[in-house]
Amino acid sequence: MKLWKKILIGVLVTILALVLITATVVFAIWGNEISTVMSIKEIRARNDEHLDGSVYRMDVKGGFYFDEFLNEGGAESDGELIEFVTGRITKGLIDMGIENPEIGCSSVTLTTEDGDRLFGRNYDFDKTNTCIVFTKGNGDRHSTISTVDLQFLGIDKEKGIDGLMDKITCLAAPYAPLDGINSEGVSCGIYMTYQGGEKTVATNQMTEKPDITSTTMLRLILDYADDVDEAVELVKKYDLHDSANTSYHYMVADSTGRSVILEWVPTGTDATDNDGSRRELVVHYNDNDAYLGDSEANASYQWITNFVLNPGYYDGCDVSEKKGYDRYIKLEEVLRETNATVKDEKAGMQVLATVGRRNWNNDDSNSVTVHSAIYNLTDKTVYWVSNENWDDESAIFEFSLAE
Repeated sequence: MKLWKKILIGVLVTILALVLITATVVFAIWGNEISTVMSIKEIRARNDEHLDGSVYRMDVKGGFYFDEFLNEGGAESDGELIEFVTGRITKGLIDMGIENPEIGCSSVTLTTEDGDRLFGRNYDFDKTNTCIVFTKGNGDRHSTISTVDLQFLGIDKEKGIDGLMDKITCLAAPYAPLDGINSEGVSCGIYMTYQGGEKTVATNQMTEKPDITSTTMLRLILDYADDVDEAVELVKKYDLHDSANTSYHYMVADSTGRSVILEWVPTGTDATDNDGSRRELVVHYNDNDAYLGDSEANASYQWITNFVLNPGYYDGCDVSEKKGYDRYIKLEEVLRETNATVKDEKAGMQVLATVGRRNWNNDDSNSVTVHSAIYNLTDKTVYWVSNENWDDESAIFEFSLAE
């Protein structure tokens, strides 16, 4: 063989070896992330005429570093969360942001005629893109299905996921659930409360406890709570720092039929609720909430919209201060008619449809119900509808944690 051929072969072998080594190193470092990015697919295309954003599915490979997040003390701000996510998940390759939208929303707990326990949720906002995120359990961590508004992660709501960098950004989606279910039959959701008067003030507890933000608290519940009581105990271990510079309350339900509403309300003399550090957790249990009112006392189920339920919070205020009060009353009427019992998930979806935003006299800036979900806590399944397309089979999705 001529010398130049030997040299050429040697060079090619060297290049191939370097490529293989590089590929091996890259996959060793980013193997889970690569698999997760490759799983992202659009399952429903956008429809601008109907204000429908795109709907995506993402199957997360690996543990997405959430244990490390908790072990390192969590985060007391969106900035700290972003720093952790970009440093650990995206290896510093991209910048991220968490938006500050004013979201609406409603939830209910229901029971089917066969005895299945359901958790229903409307997510009210304007046109945006969503991602249904699947994570696998490992050890004490549960498998989960959750829904994420990609606008929270900085994905352009007019374009959706557009290219590789947007897909890499979606690696942060497990840290931003709005609602979901785990393999133990625990569901949870987040709802804005507009606390703080003219300017909304986020809860910002400052004790010696480790720190957690709104959406990472939901992730904590989904990943580790076996039931409502365990969810409450997990939450009590942390100082809450509401995400996106706004205020929220939360609802959690489990397969036994128990549910709670978690609220952070002011203590002492902070009647204006303008100091987010002076709020403390109050837990309203569905089987011990007579102090909320006669309707709540007579119901074993719960429902929630966007105003604080804790007695006395609105003393001296007009009812207009209670955002979503009209939807709360409507849900109360609908649920009372059947004692919150429905035939099945599809019938449960019709309960949510009664407060869908397109046909409602909105009391805030939200114009559509971006998604509606009925989580079956008994069967660990999801019946999910995009943007009030209640009767459009192409907009209805069913998922199971048994997949």
